[in-house]
Amino acid sequence: MKFDAIVIGAGLSGLVTTTEIADRGKKVLLLDQEPESSFGGQVWWSFGGLFLIDSPEQRRMGIHDSYELARQDWFGSANFDREDEDYWGKKWAEAYLKFAAEEKRTWLRKMGINFFPVIGWAERGGGLADGHGNSVPRFHITWGTGPGIVAPFEKRIREHIQKGNVTYKPRHQVDNLIVQNDEVTGVAGTILIDDPVERGEKSSREKVGEFEYQGDSVVVASGGVGANFDLIRRNWPKRLGNPPKKMLSGVPDYVDGRMLEIAEKIGARIVNRDRMWHYTEGIQNWNPVWSAHGIRILPGPSSIWLDAEGNRFDAPNYPGFDTLSTLEAIMKTGYDYSWFILTQKIIEKEFALSGSEQNPDLTGKSIKQLLKRLSSGAPEPVEAFKKHGEDFIVDDDLETLVDQMNALSGDNLLDYDKVKSQLEARDRQIDHKFTKDLQVAALRGSRFFRGDRIIRTAKPHKILDSKNGPLIAVRLNILSRKTLGGLQTDLSGCVLDAAGNPLKGLFAAGEASGFGGGGIHGYRALEGTFLGGCLFTGKVVGSTIGDA
Repeated sequence: MKFDAIVIGAGLSGLVTTTEIADRGKKVLLLDQEPESSFGGQVWWSFGGLFLIDSPEQRRMGIHDSYELARQDWFGSANFDREDEDYWGKKWAEAYLKFAAEEKRTWLRKMGINFFPVIGWAERGGGLADGHGNSVPRFHITWGTGPGIVAPFEKRIREHIQKGNVTYKPRHQVDNLIVQNDEVTGVAGTILIDDPVERGEKSSREKVGEFEYQGDSVVVASGGVGANFDLIRRNWPKRLGNPPKKMLSGVPDYVDGRMLEIAEKIGARIVNRDRMWHYTEGIQNWNPVWSAHGIRILPGPSSIWLDAEGNRFDAPNYPGFDTLSTLEAIMKTGYDYSWFILTQKIIEKEFALSGSEQNPDLTGKSIKQLLKRLSSGAPEPVEAFKKHGEDFIVDDDLETLVDQMNALSGDNLLDYDKVKSQLEARDRQIDHKFTKDLQVAALRGSRFFRGDRIIRTAKPHKILDSKNGPLIAVRLNILSRKTLGGLQTDLSGCVLDAAGNPLKGLFAAGEASGFGGGGIHGYRALEGTFLGGCLFTGKVVGSTIGDA
């Protein structure tokens, strides 16, 4: 049987692409190398943050946003500087900003996707109005987190399967793209053995058969390279220093980058390989699902951030401000870890953990559980990490805390007197309303936003005052996550070759395309834009093929 389209990958961009094509009455084959238990891909594990511009949720929180301000923030963050490689990425950025300001929210709401009323303020920036960062809060948390985003698309696909418009085949690993007369006409690959692993767990690669299918169009929606540490290190940019010797993985093992190399073999162009988005606040999951499973702390602005040698980072390398700048600063120390020092009051108010499974109240849409965040004590998942996580140290005495930090790292780099003097100097800035400490100024400024004052920023207080304790230290690791480069695509989603010409029959969506054009984000992302990029590219590619 020949299909109108073959979609490779049952993650978010693949699901959106498939539904858009099938909604138009065409026949789609959806292939995925993982078992059906992982339907939805890595988005299922996400916090569900989405970037919107001038939304009703923002206006209700007193946030004045606009397309013009968002565009200024986006392009100031992206810092596009490669005329050829960035050409289509810039065009996709313009198109996505328009989508985020106009159609996106209405489109999602029609499918039943709603948003938590308090807007998050991620990536606050590097310090200049026309530089990196969100000038205003734009991080809209999906009510239901990642599973809440997957659900409406899964429902539509299941309906199309019943109608015969969609054929879904898990455990089908694509190994080759078939090319005839300079046109991609199908796929071939390996049928993998059934494996009863749970969602996200590493699955078997034992071969039990082979397959070959023909299609008028083929869509690569297979994600990036976040779990492939060898590929990450091979493409690591020199501007960030040496690649980390130790990394944690923020994505399941199947995010391996295989399809990027397979597409490249038949002439597809990959651009911006060295642009990546890895987090600097990774902690080892005490209850792991996949290999080297790490969780990201979503921090408020108050924790004191020290490098491995106990030096406090300069602006803009504060919690939640400039991920890429902080990554560069950490890697140039020669070590691949850093430290937070904070108080019990800070962890109770400011620590959240990324991921659907780490936020059962939001994921389960439970108002009762959600209200517990306003009570004393840290959220239960945070307390679990504090109790069981190997990267957490708790003590009432700073000297003992520093000794335990040295024991945990094994490097014995931290000097108690040096750490103490920096904390004392910072604490003196709390005595009055004036300050030259830019982090103190920033955390005070964040409390002007009602959402941060309610749930995300602790009242400024002295770290070393025992009434705010106990003291907490957290070792922070580099956490792999997103590929910002990828297959270069035009505005229809068609993959281009090295000469910039369309590869007939081949499309790409989601992270495999750098979220659009081979790099919609440039060097830096504004957060809440990864899922949005999967949604938008899937929608565009699906309508392109479906309307053809």
